[in-house]
Amino acid sequence: MINSKYQHSVLGAMIALTGMATSYAATTDNTNWNAKAEKMLEKTVNIPTVVGRNKVPELAKYLADQYRAAGIPEQDIHIMPYKDTAALIVRWRAVKPSNKKPIMVMGHMDVVEAKNEDWSKDPFVFVKQDGYYYGRGTLDMKNGLVATTVAILKLKAQGFKSNRDIIVFYTGDEETGGIGAQKGATEWKNLLDAEYGLNADSGGGSFSAEGSPLGFLMQTAEKTYADYTLTVRNPGGHSSKPRPDNAIYQLADALKKIETYRFEPSLNETTRAYFTERAKKEANPLGDAMRAWLKNPADGRAADIIEADPIEVGITRTRCVPTKLFAGHANNALPQLATANINCRIMPGVSPDVIKAELEKVIGNPVVVVNRTDKRQASLVSPLRQDIFNAYKNSIKARYPSAPVMPDMSTGATDARPFRIAGIPVYGVTGAWGVAPADWRAHGRDERLPVKALSDNIDHWERMLTELAG
Repeated sequence: MINSKYQHSVLGAMIALTGMATSYAATTDNTNWNAKAEKMLEKTVNIPTVVGRNKVPELAKYLADQYRAAGIPEQDIHIMPYKDTAALIVRWRAVKPSNKKPIMVMGHMDVVEAKNEDWSKDPFVFVKQDGYYYGRGTLDMKNGLVATTVAILKLKAQGFKSNRDIIVFYTGDEETGGIGAQKGATEWKNLLDAEYGLNADSGGGSFSAEGSPLGFLMQTAEKTYADYTLTVRNPGGHSSKPRPDNAIYQLADALKKIETYRFEPSLNETTRAYFTERAKKEANPLGDAMRAWLKNPADGRAADIIEADPIEVGITRTRCVPTKLFAGHANNALPQLATANINCRIMPGVSPDVIKAELEKVIGNPVVVVNRTDKRQASLVSPLRQDIFNAYKNSIKARYPSAPVMPDMSTGATDARPFRIAGIPVYGVTGAWGVAPADWRAHGRDERLPVKALSDNIDHWERMLTELAG
């Protein structure tokens, strides 16, 4: 008979060896999936999905093929052509169906233009160098396409028993017209009948230059994008005979009034939660202003202090700024026409028509005609859901236990807006972390992503989907 001490030793060795084998298998499995992800990122970056090149359908087919190869039935894969681009819709049906509606995983396949002469390397040739992946879209947001796809394929291969359908929706024009998202929320809603969406294109973390996490954001709202044209017309005349009603001067006066005007500050559920968390960490005049504004939302002075901070700019109120100018027709003639484009980022729930009327009042000159140049509806705020927030927070805390996590309102625009308007809340929960703010190169020169960020992103989406669909 083996004595108990020896028996425990043998048993311990067996457990250790079993654990080593399991750990080795898991490590090998992750290595294989990470290698697959890197090849997929290389393929996606090398397809230049910029407006005008008609390459998005090629990328949609490539991604669709990945889901086909994983065993997703043909009837659940849809490439949706529109204009010169396309969207991809894939449904992974629940293994253990319940009465829960699907989760929609969102992203976009298009990228902004990049010119060879502006970069140190070809922007549409994937390069792995010095711990980074280089190429247009590595950061915004082909890493998200790859991470969500690989996470889903990995879960499927491992036999994950989802209790609800998971729907993938990748658009083809988020960087330009946003028509794909609009169609998804309306014409294609029968294919996207989700309880909510998880957007791989928003949210995320901020890091110091040394690589330590500063905080993480879950996007639950975004401002409404709206453009307005200011137009001044005049009979003009010879430049040697100046007239007091010069169209350029009149337009300049209107622009100066817009520059100095401050829209009324306002708090919503998202920004209140955001500033409540931020105020806990700020022991300086900025923190004092946050605490004062939370206590009294009518305290415009406190809101102005917050708005003056470069990180917080645009979060307290609607902001409008001129982005284009045109005037005159000859060097020796008085201008007959002067125009400017005013781009506004409007607080959720506020109609762009209301802002048009406010601009007219601010300018106070009927000679300056204000026109809207788009028909976008006001964006809405997604309700703060504890289950989604917890899943996002738990994934972050697994890697960064002490980092703060808070809701966020984006000042920019994403594909989430039409779905929020259509009654499908969307939450920005990207896992593309590890990029310092000073190195954020999305839309810029030599766009890049840390190599580790791709595998971290895959792991993040595995965690999120396991918690929310398991």
